[in-house]
Amino acid sequence: MKNFAFVFPGQGSQAVGMLDAWGDHSVVRETLAEASEALGEDVGRLIQEGPADVLAMTVNTQPVMLVAGIAAWRVWRAEGGAVPSMMAGHSLGEYSALVAAGVLTLAQAAPLVRFRAQAMQDAVPAGVGAMAAVLGLSADAVVAGCLEAQASFEPGSHEVVEAVNYNDPMQTVIAGSKAAVEKACEVLKGQGAKRTLPLPVSAPFHSSLMKPAAEKLKEKLAATAFAVPQIPVVNNIDVAVESDPERIRDALYRQAFGPVRWVECVAAIKASGADTLVECGPRKVLVSMIKRIDPALTSAAIFDPATLTEVQALLA
Repeated sequence: MKNFAFVFPGQGSQAVGMLDAWGDHSVVRETLAEASEALGEDVGRLIQEGPADVLAMTVNTQPVMLVAGIAAWRVWRAEGGAVPSMMAGHSLGEYSALVAAGVLTLAQAAPLVRFRAQAMQDAVPAGVGAMAAVLGLSADAVVAGCLEAQASFEPGSHEVVEAVNYNDPMQTVIAGSKAAVEKACEVLKGQGAKRTLPLPVSAPFHSSLMKPAAEKLKEKLAATAFAVPQIPVVNNIDVAVESDPERIRDALYRQAFGPVRWVECVAAIKASGADTLVECGPRKVLVSMIKRIDPALTSAAIFDPATLTEVQALLA
């Protein structure tokens, strides 16, 4: 058996019908029932029927992505899949990793991530914040460009733009106030960015503008019982493995308004000895990132019975 890690995606992979390929698998059915009871609504119907614009609402996307990741994880284990040596999740996916690692139950995590989503949505009025993916520039160049853009506004201005997702060596997501993000895109294009792509999101996630949301989340995290992880989880904010529940809570709090250091997370997993990373989610978003981060790593995804079989063979 290869030394492998499991990783869980965040928002952006969701799609109407994304669990249909599992058919009537009892584990998926039970997972949907558990989440539905915890949230007080039919999550399976929401995923199966959408519509897409409703599924894309942050307060829905975060819980359904959690459910999709945990469903795939539970099927893996139910079908005899071995326990990975390490886990990580991209942004929201960190919550999925913590459920899989036994820190939280799905019944705890589903309402928690919905609360997180609502707090993030409420922190910045619609149309005030923005995010954009910057392609073709190094992370250092993007950080410098953001500082230049922010400095172009009047002293005392509330305009802010920051690097928030370090997705791969040449793709960094920026976020902040709409005017500052637009200015940064202009600056970064002038500095050689191949492309700046505005993202269809409802809030500037992981930026300092999310601090009010993080403060609300901190109270909710404090009121939630956390267990010691049964599997090591590399967190986004510090690229660290924590076993103390209080430190895990603090990392989740800071993650809400701090950057997702995904490139470093993948490097840390490799440094631990894992040579294969398996994505648990409805698409291959992290697989693509991992290939760009380190082509020497093997990566695959589990999102239906066929890919489950492929990963079983890959890891045998």
